[in-house]
Amino acid sequence: MPLPGHSAERIRRFYTKADIAPAESGFAVSLDGRAPRSPRGQSLVLPTEALARLVAEEWAAQVEDILPATMPATRLAWTALATGEAGGRESAVARIGAFAGSDLICYFADYPASLVKHQEARWGPVIDWAEATFGVGFARAKGIVHRPQPPETIARLEAVAAEESDFALAGLVAAAALFGSVLLAFALARGELTADAAFALSRLDETFQEERWGVDAEAAARADSMAIEAVMLGRWFGAL
Repeated sequence: MPLPGHSAERIRRFYTKADIAPAESGFAVSLDGRAPRSPRGQSLVLPTEALARLVAEEWAAQVEDILPATMPATRLAWTALATGEAGGRESAVARIGAFAGSDLICYFADYPASLVKHQEARWGPVIDWAEATFGVGFARAKGIVHRPQPPETIARLEAVAAEESDFALAGLVAAAALFGSVLLAFALARGELTADAAFALSRLDETFQEERWGVDAEAAARADSMAIEAVMLGRWFGAL
């Protein structure tokens, strides 16, 4: 039963009940007793019951059409399954290294002083936590000019990511992409930050500008969508 989840294509809802069922390697999403499959033939099986329920909730919430854009956990589940294929883990680990090399929260503003002070107060503790947790140092830059991170720092984060399961690794990549920060992604995954807190930290600059100049409706809508995905990621890591 190949299903959407990899594209924005609309497909009419063709099932009555979305539930979960025990499977050989975990828990499968069940649509009227049948497991969805990817175009490559993979069944939508999750490693824990809680994670399977998170994904099944999205299928149950669909109305007349199946809208993949409203199913971030399902999309991430397909990605996690693909991560386990040949070359998938290596690619995901490399992305973690790339995000670590230009982490958002390692780039502090030059001015105004009020923003710099706010960044130092909010981002500084996360960097301190990461340095203590992973045993490496992070270069802190001023302005937008790229400042390379120590090679041993990037190598360490890649090694930590490589130890994660396919589903945790896929979640880390998704969170790092959403936040622009692998440090915020690790902090969320390890319970150091809530999803709301991690998302707020990723938007310190935007929030500062909005407080000064007002909120743009289009940008606000985009931020709301990203916030929903952040909450899903928090539930994702909590369900693993």
